[in-house]
Amino acid sequence: MNNITIRQETPSDYPAVFELIKSAFENLEHSDKQEQFLVERLRKSKIFIPELSLVAEVNGEVVGYILLTEISILDNGQLSGNSLALAPVAVLDGYQGMGIGGKLILEAQKRAKDLGYESVILLGHEGYYPKFGYQKAELFDIYPPFEVPSENFMAIELSENTLKNIKGIVQYPVEFGI
Repeated sequence: MNNITIRQETPSDYPAVFELIKSAFENLEHSDKQEQFLVERLRKSKIFIPELSLVAEVNGEVVGYILLTEISILDNGQLSGNSLALAPVAVLDGYQGMGIGGKLILEAQKRAKDLGYESVILLGHEGYYPKFGYQKAELFDIYPPFEVPSENFMAIELSENTLKNIKGIVQYPVEFGI
């Protein structure tokens, strides 16, 4: 696939991104079908990082989206460290399987590292995200604040050993509704 452009999202992209996310998640079994509303809440929050809200375009059409937002990791109620949550990543049906999601993930990770962030945590498909270096978060002594199979809760260090001295339970901002 040629002519894939990944760029920072702008407000003029919001309607297309809303429909893209809605479409991408409407038939997924493990979705509450509310991801597009989560993105709207996150954009209005203090944890929103415009540089980490990215779209993928093909021939001028927005066909993919990814968002990384700030989260905290608490150890016995005390801040152990900060990280980023990857949620969501979405690609329009007709463009899935072409590597667009992977390009978005890798570009978002690169930009996050360039901005000084050290890690990313996600809840996702155990067969997909390890291709990009994600491992079970429990291997880093990091756990979700809810029940979920450990193979679906993953983390990646954007630089070597950045999670070495961080452990605990992820605290999602109120916008996640968790």
